[in-house]
Amino acid sequence: HALGNRGTVTEASGFNPEEDAQKLYSAMKGTGTNEATIIEILAHRTIAQRLKIKEAFKQSVGKELVDCLKSELTGNFEKVAVGLMMPAPVYDAYELRNAIKGAGTEEACLIDILASRSNAEVKEIVATYKKENGKSLEDDVCGDTSGMFQRVLVSLLTAGRDESTKVDEAQAVQDAKDIYEAGEARWGTDEVKFLTVLCVRNRNHLLRVFQEYPKSSGRDIEDSIKREMSGCLEDAFLAIVKCLKNKPAFFAERLYKSMKGLGTTDSVLIRIMVARAEIDMLDIKAEFLKIYGKTLHSFIKGDTSGDYRKILLELCGGEK
Repeated sequence: HALGNRGTVTEASGFNPEEDAQKLYSAMKGTGTNEATIIEILAHRTIAQRLKIKEAFKQSVGKELVDCLKSELTGNFEKVAVGLMMPAPVYDAYELRNAIKGAGTEEACLIDILASRSNAEVKEIVATYKKENGKSLEDDVCGDTSGMFQRVLVSLLTAGRDESTKVDEAQAVQDAKDIYEAGEARWGTDEVKFLTVLCVRNRNHLLRVFQEYPKSSGRDIEDSIKREMSGCLEDAFLAIVKCLKNKPAFFAERLYKSMKGLGTTDSVLIRIMVARAEIDMLDIKAEFLKIYGKTLHSFIKGDTSGDYRKILLELCGGEK
């Protein structure tokens, strides 16, 4: 799993897993917990380093670090700390499992993850899910969703998107026309046509299709999707388009929406901050500032509190 070099969390120099394990143990033993130490260590080590700390902790303390964190911490702070201890595919599989089990499905989670991960990432998530849950992710998704939304998720789960970079000019023009004719130009919408183009073609080709699209319809592909679809299906197609155009901007928008207005959708905020800290958080922050004219840091600060706020701000990495 290639982590990007656009993360706010980078390798700690002079790293000593045994020392970190001891510090964490001291922070948690006895009465009371030293949260500052936990934040200091977890938010400033890469996942590879955290896994070494986990090993060292087990060796020297004879307990699982994650179990100790769970028994010492609570609420959203606990969710962040526990999430930080999981490698990317494990965390994604865990989030998907939580989104599916329980009453109702958190469709936003399925969309956020499946629309934004590469083929290789999706394949790893599928394998990890099976290993961790003994069930197939596809079966679970199918048991919990229906209709065209289900078909889009199943298509994304095949991880079969063309990953070449070549643009077939004539095909791009045809694709744009086909989508127009499947949506705007007719009564009712032929969603399969959208699926075939949006879930199968490569990114460069689709960017060309998106350029071409307004020539037929006089509007942006995103506007057409909003007019033609509704609910989860609309959200899924929009997410796919946005991730192809500019993935960090997609995450910036999801973060913004999770915090603006009344209340905070903590599940979304936590998921993105944990999953992207080591990959493209610097780009997400830059897009956030560009789109909303405010820093992500200031938003998190104004919308959260306590140790939860502290650890998120560390993951956000500085005010700029």
